Amino acid sequence: MRPAEHDRVVIVGAGPVGLTLALLLGRAGIPALVLEAAPDIAEELRASTFHPPTLDMLDTLGLAQPLIAQGLVTPTWQVRVHETGERAEFDLGVLADDTAHPFRLQAEQHRLSRLLLAAIAEEPLVELRFGHAVTIVAQDADRARIAGEGFALEARYAIGCDGARSVVRRAMDLAFEGDTYPETTILATTPFPFHEVMPGLSNVNYIWTGSVAFSGTFSLLRVPGRWRASLYPAPGETIEQALEPAAIERKLQAIHPRAECYEVQDLRPYRIHQRIVPTYRVGRLLLAGDAAHLNSPSGGMGMNGGIHDAFELAATLGAVWRGGDPTLLDRYTRRRRPVAEREIIAQADRNRARMRERDPARRRALLEDLQRTASDPAKARAHLLRSSMIAGLREAAAVD
Repeated sequence: MRPAEHDRVVIVGAGPVGLTLALLLGRAGIPALVLEAAPDIAEELRASTFHPPTLDMLDTLGLAQPLIAQGLVTPTWQVRVHETGERAEFDLGVLADDTAHPFRLQAEQHRLSRLLLAAIAEEPLVELRFGHAVTIVAQDADRARIAGEGFALEARYAIGCDGARSVVRRAMDLAFEGDTYPETTILATTPFPFHEVMPGLSNVNYIWTGSVAFSGTFSLLRVPGRWRASLYPAPGETIEQALEPAAIERKLQAIHPRAECYEVQDLRPYRIHQRIVPTYRVGRLLLAGDAAHLNSPSGGMGMNGGIHDAFELAATLGAVWRGGDPTLLDRYTRRRRPVAEREIIAQADRNRARMRERDPARRRALLEDLQRTASDPAKARAHLLRSSMIAGLREAAAVD
C-alpha cells in the first residue's frame, strides 16, 4: 500500500463533532477521511443550543457569523414557575469581557453540519464518504484498521465521533460507566408562538409546574420558526400513553390553553444517560463527543462539549503529526475528561435534579437562591462562566 493511502486520520461519524474535527485537521495540513453510515446529514431533533465559547471557536473557522445568521441570538435564559410567571433570569451580557459572543445561539445542530460540509468541500485534504457503515476497527503498533461492507482502510489514527453506540469505543474495549435516568423525555415541536402569550418568556426556559399533565417540569426552547417543548409523562402515565396524540395535546394545552388544537411537527421520546469512558485514547484509537461522554441535555452542554473535544484533539494531534511525542495525546484525556465529568455531566445532573424537584417549599428556596445569584453581577458572572462552559475550558487549558 502506498504511504499516502494510510498516512491520514479516519474519523468515524459525520455529526457536528466529526465534521468540526475534519475541518480543523484539513486546515492544519493533516489528511482526514470521514466515514458516515447514513446517506446524508441527520436533520431530526437533536441539539439546538450553542454556548458562547463554542461560537468563539467556530469564529476561528469563519462559521460563527453564518450560523448566527440562521439562528436566534438569545441573551438571557430563565428558570421560572409556570403558574405565577415568577422567574430567575440570567443575562449573559455580564460575560462581555470574557467572550466575543455573550449570548446563547438557538439553532438546530444540522445547520452547523451543513456549514461544515460546505467548508470541507473546499479542503483538498479532507474526504467525506456517506453510506459507509464501519463495523470493524482494530489497530497494531503502526496503524489503525477500519472496515465495513465493501471497504477496508488503514490510517495513522482512527477517531470515534460515532455517538453513544460507538464502534470505535467497543474496539478500544472501554467501559462506558454511568447511569440511565428513570424518566423518558418527550421532545415535541410546534410553530405556536409561546413568546406571544407568556409574558417575559426567554428563548430558553426551564419551567416548574404543578399541573397534573406533567411530572413537575417541562422546558421550552425556541429555534427559528418553532418551539421545542420537552415534556414528561404524568404520574401513572406510561410512555406509550404519554405519546398518544390526545396526551400530547393535553400537555400543550396545560402550557397554554387555546380553543384550537396544537400543530405538532415532530415528536421523539428518548432516555437520558450520564456515562463516561476512563480514557479517551487507547493507542491509535481516540474518542470525542458522545462516543466518550453522555449527559443530560439540561443546560445544552453535550454537543458543545463534543465540539470543544474536537478543537483540543485537533490541536494535540497536530503537534504529534508534526513530530511531537505521541504520548502528548494522553494530554487530550487529561484536559477533556475532567471537564466532561465535572463541568458537563455533573453540572447537567444538578440542573436535572433542580428541575425535578417537586416540593413547593424547596422550589421556592431554589428559585430565591437563583434570583439572588442572577441579581448580583459578580455572582451571576461566576455562575454563567460555569454554565456557559467558559470556566471549564480555562481550567483545562492549564493542565499539562
